[in-house]
Amino acid sequence: MSTLIKSATIIDTSSPYHQQKKDILIEDGVITRIDDHIPSQKDFIEVKEENLHVSCGWFDTSVSFGEPGYEERETIKNGLTVAAKSGFTAVAVNANTNPVIDNKAAVEFLTNKAQGFATKLYPIAALTKQSEGKEMAELFDMQQSGAIAFGDYKKPIVNDNLMKISLLYAQNFNGLVVSFPKNQAIAGDGIANEGVNSTKLGLKGIPALAEALQIASNLFILEYTGGKLHIPTISTARSVALIKEAKKKGLQVSCSVAAHHLILTDDELHEFESNYKTNPPLRTKADCKALQKGIRTGVIDIITSDHNPIDIEYKKVEFSEAKNGTIGLESFFGAVNAVLNLSDFIENITSKPRSIFGIEAAAIALGEKADISLFNPEGKDTFTKKHILSTSKNSAFINKQMLGKVYGIFSNNQLILNS
Repeated sequence: MSTLIKSATIIDTSSPYHQQKKDILIEDGVITRIDDHIPSQKDFIEVKEENLHVSCGWFDTSVSFGEPGYEERETIKNGLTVAAKSGFTAVAVNANTNPVIDNKAAVEFLTNKAQGFATKLYPIAALTKQSEGKEMAELFDMQQSGAIAFGDYKKPIVNDNLMKISLLYAQNFNGLVVSFPKNQAIAGDGIANEGVNSTKLGLKGIPALAEALQIASNLFILEYTGGKLHIPTISTARSVALIKEAKKKGLQVSCSVAAHHLILTDDELHEFESNYKTNPPLRTKADCKALQKGIRTGVIDIITSDHNPIDIEYKKVEFSEAKNGTIGLESFFGAVNAVLNLSDFIENITSKPRSIFGIEAAAIALGEKADISLFNPEGKDTFTKKHILSTSKNSAFINKQMLGKVYGIFSNNQLILNS
């Protein structure tokens, strides 16, 4: 199969064609020609779209599906289809399934189930058995089976000695430890950002201090042990400052921010809409600005959708009783593109996450396997339920204005386009 991508502006700082408009010919999954004009032939599949831009394939480092155990939320098949149509050629899938992905067989189940799709699935295995935070899981065996990192999704490592041992042990095979930033003792049973809005609305608060304390503790341990630590979905200005200082010290620490924390604030909570109930909670406008600056200055390495499908019966309840989580794959590009310049964030969803998670780098260059996201960075639209492709519909971005449009991907020798 030959695919000809016509008049595409290439966004890839590692490519000699960066910011140039070119035709790209892909034959048997490999880029064989890049030129100003490549004539089409009968057997070519031609891709020609308005204001077409292409970049290396996007990689989302925090995605939850449901399978195994919660297939009513999302299956692997539909989840990977949604990811492809949302512009992602790779996703890292969290271990919050039933059973938890905490052993070699469970990791192999995920990788085998995901074979043949355009979007590649990489498991993030549980750091501890059953994600209970008590006993370290068999990390090396799971890495050998395909796990790219180890973390208990949305669960902090309360036992500091367990964190120390995990960081020390993982160094034997260059493993990446993922630690969720939340001090549970300080957070308690809070459900919203502690501040003016939580007080007005009568909601129990989770102070920014809860996140800062956990990060500070983890960084002290990392400084002692060495190793590689990833802190997912930070949400506060203080977190950005702590990680900035740690990087100055030369610690191998990386972090991500979820799209909803870059854009939405706790001002959204006035109607008690449960789709805005997330973990960490939505914070303040000052936090959003600090997180956006963290992207621009390189302190924050990765932007993720933190896609987390939740059944409708767990969202159509009182705010205090609803489960945390929002889906985010479909709205990701339009939401982030609306608040950040394309040049400021494209590396945060392409080369940076691949490097941190040990995934082979992609490039738009001759002789390279085609791993490409296709999109238009211009054009405003309002995100509505009709745009949701996921089985679960719990999106925090419903009725929010988006900027840009995803056309699809070319990956694993497959062209996936939005109809």
